[in-house]
Amino acid sequence: MATYDLRGKKTLITGAGSGIGRATAIAAAGVGAELFLTDINGPGLAETVDMVGRAGGTVSHSLPFDVSDFDAVTAFADDIHAEFGSLDVVMNVAGISAWGTVENLEHRHWKSMVDVNLMGPIHIIEKFLPPMVEAGRGGHLVNVSSAAGLIPLPWHAAYSASKYGLRGVSEVLKYDLKRHGIGVSLVVPGGVKTGLVDTLQIAGVDRDDPRVQKLQHRFEKRAVEPSVVADAILAGIAKRKYLVYSSNDIRFGYWMARKFSPPYEFVLQRANDQFSKLLVPRRVEGSSKSTSSVRAPGPE
Repeated sequence: MATYDLRGKKTLITGAGSGIGRATAIAAAGVGAELFLTDINGPGLAETVDMVGRAGGTVSHSLPFDVSDFDAVTAFADDIHAEFGSLDVVMNVAGISAWGTVENLEHRHWKSMVDVNLMGPIHIIEKFLPPMVEAGRGGHLVNVSSAAGLIPLPWHAAYSASKYGLRGVSEVLKYDLKRHGIGVSLVVPGGVKTGLVDTLQIAGVDRDDPRVQKLQHRFEKRAVEPSVVADAILAGIAKRKYLVYSSNDIRFGYWMARKFSPPYEFVLQRANDQFSKLLVPRRVEGSSKSTSSVRAPGPE
């Protein structure tokens, strides 16, 4: 496919109230895109709209809602299509995160990951991609997955269930949509300095444990700014790239996963073993002895 220019393109961005979504909205406005924005965080979304306006960008429509709510997505899509017609670019950025070993993760963790990170983008795709296909103008779809959608990182089972799922959807659509002139980009960031760092749920771990805090500080030192990811996304759209990286460590990790499977599996197991040292022991009822199983800290 030829290069793709965002200037004048009607562009939807979810998760625009903060982090990568906000940075991408500002970057896209800077190259002349006409924006349609949403986020579950109403005040954050309003702040992004104000920031785009002060920078001279255009937000034609914005509305706070939860992308996991199919009825809300449907109403939002119907309003946009009635007033503006089909869009040109759709970016699924909204997401949440929770980590933990399988014995610590609760049903709510699994369900929320799939509802927001996988079904949310699917809802957006369902309501916005068919009109794009019917319009026949081509366009572009961006799905923000994660390094955890490429590499089985420790404690990421629930999160990876959603992000690997989004990767699968994206890879199929890459081929399905090509004949309609619609490109697909799968964005796979590593560490990013967003609010998720502070709100991240880690089942079975004491967040006040100095070792956990040390690990978080190491993560923050390696994490990139949201603007770096936003720039990578815009470059990926322009060049019609499928896999979009924001850091070379993830690029190398995925390359190693495909080319050197035995050492890759060894490194992953060692990493998992190191992470497991941070687990909080669970006491057996009626006994002073602890078991090897663990759960999230909290009242007995």
